Amino acid sequence: EKGGRLLSALTSINIVILGSALVSGEVFNDVAITQSEVYIFLTILMLLTIVWMLYYILCTSKQRHATLHKDSHAGPIWLRGGLALFGVCSLALDAFKIGYSIGYISCKPPINIIFPGVQALFIIIQTYFLWIFSKDCVQIHCSRTRCGLMLTLATNLMLWMSAVTDESIHLFMHSYFIKNNQFFYIEINTCSSNESNSDCECTTNICHIFQTGYYYLYPFNIEYSLFASAMAYVMWKNVGRLISHHSHHVKLKLHDESIFLGPILGITVLVAGVGILIVYEVQVTSEEWKTQALTTYYFFNIISLSLMSLGAIGGTIIYRFDRRNMDNHKNPSRSLDVALLLGTTLGQYSISYFSVIAVMSSTIEELQNLLSLTYSLLLIIQHTAQNIFIVEGLHRQPFLEEDQRHGFPRIDSFSIQAGDGVLEPTPSREYANRQEETSIDLMTIQTIQVPQQSQRLSWKRKGLKEISLFLLLSNIIFWIMPAFGARPRFDNGLQEKFYGSSMWVAIVNIGLPFGIFYRMHSVASLFEVYRTS
Repeated sequence: EKGGRLLSALTSINIVILGSALVSGEVFNDVAITQSEVYIFLTILMLLTIVWMLYYILCTSKQRHATLHKDSHAGPIWLRGGLALFGVCSLALDAFKIGYSIGYISCKPPINIIFPGVQALFIIIQTYFLWIFSKDCVQIHCSRTRCGLMLTLATNLMLWMSAVTDESIHLFMHSYFIKNNQFFYIEINTCSSNESNSDCECTTNICHIFQTGYYYLYPFNIEYSLFASAMAYVMWKNVGRLISHHSHHVKLKLHDESIFLGPILGITVLVAGVGILIVYEVQVTSEEWKTQALTTYYFFNIISLSLMSLGAIGGTIIYRFDRRNMDNHKNPSRSLDVALLLGTTLGQYSISYFSVIAVMSSTIEELQNLLSLTYSLLLIIQHTAQNIFIVEGLHRQPFLEEDQRHGFPRIDSFSIQAGDGVLEPTPSREYANRQEETSIDLMTIQTIQVPQQSQRLSWKRKGLKEISLFLLLSNIIFWIMPAFGARPRFDNGLQEKFYGSSMWVAIVNIGLPFGIFYRMHSVASLFEVYRTS
C-alpha cells in the first residue's frame, strides 16, 4: 500500500512540475515555448486520463468485489452538483474557444481547435466518472487505480494552472490598455512573441464575441478543475480502505424554529453586492468616477466583512456552550476540507499583508488609502474567524433529535463511528441494546432525554443555522466579485506603484485564484456545518 501511494504521488509530482515549467516558459521567457506546445502537452494528459477513466468504468468497477465499501462522506450531492454545474459552464467555454479558433483557422495551428474539443470530451467523461464512482473504496487493481487517480489529479491541476495563466494575461493586458486609454482588443497569444502574426485576422465577424464570452467563463472552468482535483484526491485516499457498514448522511430538515435573520441578512449582502459590482465595473474605467467607484466598493466590503467577522465569532462562542462530542475519527473528506480551507487562506493573507505594507508606507491620511488599509485588515480578521468557525463545526457530531412521544433520543439520521469502522444507526427503540457499541457521550444524552429541557437548548441550533446561512450567502458574493472582474488592488494603483507593476501582478495573480477558490469551498463547508447543526 505504501509503495503504491509513493509511486502514484511521485508520478503526479513529476507531471505537475514538468507542466509548471512549460507554462512558466511560455509566459515569462522569450524562448521557443508556445501556447500550442502547452496545449499539446495538456491534450496528451487529458487523453491518457480519459483512457484510464474508461478502463476503470468498463473493467475495474465491473469486477466482483471491486468496491465492497462506500465512503458516505465522499462526493456529497452538493459537491457533485457543483461539479456538474461548473462542468456545463466549462463546456460552454470550450464551445466559445472552438468558435474563436475557427475564425483564425487559416493562420493558427490546428491544436487550437483540437485542445478545447478534447477538453470538452474530458469534462463529460470525468464528470460522469466522479458523479458515479466518487464514493468508491476500491479493493482491486489498487496500484493502477492510485496511479490513475493521481494522473487525474495532475491533469486537473495543469488545466487549472493553464486557465489561471490565460486569465492573468488577459487581466494584465486589459489593465495596461485601460491605463493608456487605448481600445482593448487583444488575442490571448499576444504574450508569445513567436506566435504573433500581424497578418492573422479573423475570418468571421464574431471572434470578439467568442473571446469576450470565454473570458467571462474562465472562473467556472478554474473552479471545475479544483473541484475535480479535490474529489480525485479523496478517491485516492480511499483506495483499499475498509469500512464496516454504509453510513447515513445527516438529513437536511427544516425545523419548527424559523430560520429568518441569517437568510435575510445574507440575501441583502448578496443582492447589494451584485449591484455594487455592476456599478463598479461601469465607473472604474472612467477617471471621473473611478474614485467614487473604489470608495463605494471599499465601504460595502468593510461593512460586509465586519458583519461576517462578528457572525463567525458569535458562532465560535456558541460552540463553547455546545456539549456535542467532537468527531475525531478518520475521515479523508473532512481532512481535505480543512487542509484546503487553511491552505487557500494563505493566498488572501499574502495579498492583504503586502497591501498593508504598501499602504502604511504611503500617505495614510488620504481616505482611499485608509479604506484600503481597513479593508485589508478586515479580510485577515474575517478569514481567521471564519476558518475557526468552520473547522469547529466540521469536527462536531450532529445534534441528536428528540422523539417527542417517548422522551428519549432518536439517532436515525446520522452515522455513529466506532473503532475503525462505521456502525449503522438503529431506531430509537433499539438504542439501549446498542449503547455499548457507540461513542455517544452519556452526558449529552442526559441533557436531551426530556423534551422540555431540549427545547430550552434549541437557541444553540437556531443560532448556528442562522450564522451558517448568513456566512454561506455572503461568501457567494465575495466569490462573484473577484471572479467577475472586481480588482480594486489593481485599480487604485497604490500597491502597483509601491511594488512595481510586474511584481504586484505576480503577487495578485498567484494569491487571487486561491482566494476565489477559498470562497467557493467555504460555501460548501458552511453548508455542511448547517446540515449538522
